[in-house]
Amino acid sequence: MNETRRTNVKTLAVVIGGSAVVAMGALTMAVTQEQAGPATITSSGMTMGATSTQETPPASPETTIAVPVVKATPFGGAGS
Repeated sequence: MNETRRTNVKTLAVVIGGSAVVAMGALTMAVTQEQAGPATITSSGMTMGATSTQETPPASPETTIAVPVVKATPFGGAGS
């Protein structure tokens, strides 16, 4: 009785594994066929967007050096 049950479990495992392989193959074929179409590329040249502006940058940076508004004391009171 025990060997019959073991054989049934092995057969069930083989059927489930084979079904998984077939399902993966079918999914791979479906994805591959979906991407097989020719790519259509249309180009009309580069254009500026409606919200973009063209400005000349300033000659010098607006901020010469960044200085924090608040300076915290170092941890433990050590340091500068």
